[in-house]
Amino acid sequence: MCTHKKFCLYNSALVVPYLTSYLMEKKARIAMVACPGVSHLIPLVEFAKRLVLQYHEFHVTLFIPTLGSPSPSMKAILEALPPNIDFTILPQVNMEDLPHNLHPSAHIRLTVKHSLPFLHEALSSLNSHTHLVALVLDLFSCDAIDVAKKLNLLSYVFFASGATTLSFCLSFPKLEESIVSSEFLDLTKTVNVPGCVIPFKVKDLPEPVLYERSNETYKLFVSLCERLWLVDGIMVNSFTDLEAEVIRAMQEKESNRDGPCVYPVGPIIQNESSNKVNESVCLRWLENQPPNSVLYVCFGSGGTLPHDQFNEIAYGLELSGHNFLWVVRAPNKSASSAYLVGQKEDPLYYLPQGFLDRTKGQGLVVPSWAPQIEVLGHGSTGGFLSHCGWNSTLESVVHRVPMIAWPLFAEQRMNAVLLTDVLKVAVRPKVVENGIVKREEIANVIKRVMEGHESLEMHKRIKELSDGAAAALSEHGSSYCTLSSLAQKWLNI
Repeated sequence: MCTHKKFCLYNSALVVPYLTSYLMEKKARIAMVACPGVSHLIPLVEFAKRLVLQYHEFHVTLFIPTLGSPSPSMKAILEALPPNIDFTILPQVNMEDLPHNLHPSAHIRLTVKHSLPFLHEALSSLNSHTHLVALVLDLFSCDAIDVAKKLNLLSYVFFASGATTLSFCLSFPKLEESIVSSEFLDLTKTVNVPGCVIPFKVKDLPEPVLYERSNETYKLFVSLCERLWLVDGIMVNSFTDLEAEVIRAMQEKESNRDGPCVYPVGPIIQNESSNKVNESVCLRWLENQPPNSVLYVCFGSGGTLPHDQFNEIAYGLELSGHNFLWVVRAPNKSASSAYLVGQKEDPLYYLPQGFLDRTKGQGLVVPSWAPQIEVLGHGSTGGFLSHCGWNSTLESVVHRVPMIAWPLFAEQRMNAVLLTDVLKVAVRPKVVENGIVKREEIANVIKRVMEGHESLEMHKRIKELSDGAAAALSEHGSSYCTLSSLAQKWLNI
């Protein structure tokens, strides 16, 4: 059984309770296919909102493949959709039908792939009753391109990461042979990504690239990059002031017919947090702190740390002497352990003995979740220790908060390099012993981002980027005009 707002799939049969009044409306309809994971759903939903807000002629239907029942976070997002966006949660895919021991990104993509028969049925029915003009896919939903072709629909990818990562993914099918030695990647090499002003070390490339070539996760990533060349266009969640050279390089390739059309439409972020867990506690505490005095510590919607590193973070925060707001999850050896499956353990149990008592006047520790938009937008927040997920990166830029870059998985190491070495709005700790960043180094980077000349320079640069973000989204701004040109193309179909 599935969850629905307007219509749903049940036992693979399309049920349309409002057939006459709902499906006969004449608005141009865009279908969007999400993938499991709140961090992917949020930017796609926000893109849909931006489209229907800027152009009232559109109606959007979201299709959501799933491995289980909707999480409270997902429910909150979907229940808050405006009237001209509806959704369908496709029948649940059985975990037993998927290979075991795969990287989360591979699990996500295979979940979508197993949902394609249900998606095809739903889209066929929708296409027969509405003016369906295009199919917009999340990166990990790109196998639905085949469905779009069968139904003679234009297909697009909404790329929720940055232009630098997109440029790498588009180039990877050609770069692959130059960075692979036998069955393994040569980690000593560097890679020049088109448009990037600095080369990337192989060890900083997206996580699936670092697997053996024979590994299923690696193969899925290569095929994903290849499929990006099959769509009619790619909307990337970035803007010209943030990644100007990379965007220019991709658009030059496009004009030379050496790449797909690329549309920078960002920054697309939430205006307010969809999950209000711990909101009153966090904001009430922040109200009592001096301006720019608090370091916000959060590893995204599912990032986790091994127990030794968890302890060093705690001691480093204490040692720094700076105020902090820390969102904690139970330690785990897998950095993405809480990404698709929520934790049931009490993370406060794992804190060092006496930590909460010793830091009572210095910090606030909240389990699992905080209202990140509101925290980053608060005047007391002066720094962000972040996993460098792209949603968090854009939120930090928009709200003018310099970062401590602490990447965990996916493309986060590439984002960290961009933030530290190119944009220079973040600092990154050094790994000292056995892959663990020690408390003294943690205290050191906290002081670098929270006090002194380096901190002032980062604040200055991130303010300039924030102003650029606002300009891009304003009427006649670059991202606004880019979306307008794309919307006009759809309206003319």
